[in-house]
Formats: sequence, structure tokens, C-alpha cells
Amino acid sequence: MQEEPREEVLTYAPFTTSDEPGRFGAMLLMVSRYLALVGGMIFVALVVMSLVSVVGRKLFSFAVPGDVEVLQMCAAFATSTFFAYCHMIHGDIRVDFFTHNMAPNKIAFMDSIGSLTIGLFGALYTWRIAVGALSLKEVGETSPILGWPVWIAQALMVPSFLLLTIAGFYMCAHQMRLAIGRSL
Repeated sequence: MQEEPREEVLTYAPFTTSDEPGRFGAMLLMVSRYLALVGGMIFVALVVMSLVSVVGRKLFSFAVPGDVEVLQMCAAFATSTFFAYCHMIHGDIRVDFFTHNMAPNKIAFMDSIGSLTIGLFGALYTWRIAVGALSLKEVGETSPILGWPVWIAQALMVPSFLLLTIAGFYMCAHQMRLAIGRSL
């Protein structure tokens, strides 16, 4: 007696066949994926640097100079690289307690509102991070140990948040098309 699977099998395709992204969406997904991979590689490098610094401190009385500064600056940039890809593959945290029994077109409509919100917040963050980076450049703030300009680390986040903005607005339009295209 064979038992039926209790859970839906997860696929790693970000879009289903009824949910095809189109040419622009596929390009946006590819760019966001590569940017997320760059962020992942930065985190791997930060882990290696931290290990060298910690082990060096304990065993050889050697530490990577300014390791905490480098970690803070690079981790902020690297973290921002994941947002657009996460949104493009529907990886956002969702609370579907109230919506799990709703019709697919209504869920798509609600998802489009959520994507619009992400696009608007992405635009706000892009603007404010860019303004903040320019302000830091004007005052010439540097990190205390290495003397690195702080504005560069902040400016490196701008393209990631701009990509999040584009992804949010794209997914809003995409989900709205799905909501309208499906029958009630």
C-alpha cells in the first residue's frame, strides 16, 4: 500500500508555465541572480577574512587590520544584493493564513499590491541611500582604522536597491496581469 505525498513538491523554477515572465522579466531575473551571486561571494570572502583574523589572533598574534570595518561595510552592500532576486522568485515572507482559500486571481491581485509597495519602498531607499552617500562624500567621513571613505560602501548599495525598485514594479505589473487574466 503506497502512501500519497502529503506536501506539494517544491520546484526551483521561479515562474510556472502559466506565470511566464516574458523577455524583460527573464532578463531582470538573470541580472538579479548574478547580483545575488556576487553578494554571496562577498560573504564567503568575509567569512574567510574573519576566520583568518580570529585564528591569527589566537595562534599567531596577527589580525587582519580593520577587519570589523571591512565586515561592516561589505556586509551592508552584500546584503542589499539579495533583495531583488528574492522578490523575483517569490521568496518574500508571506503570511497566507487569511488568503490560502482565496481564488488565485485575488491572491495575484494582493501580490501585485505587495509588489507595488516593495517597488515604492525600493525607490525611497534608493533615493535616501544615494543622498546619504553624497552627504558622506561631502563631509569626507572615513573609517577610523583603515581610513576608507564610508560613502563608497553606502553608494555600492544604490544599484541593488534600484534593481529592487525595478523588480517590485515589474512584479506588480506581472501579478496584476495574472489577476486580470484569470477568470473569477
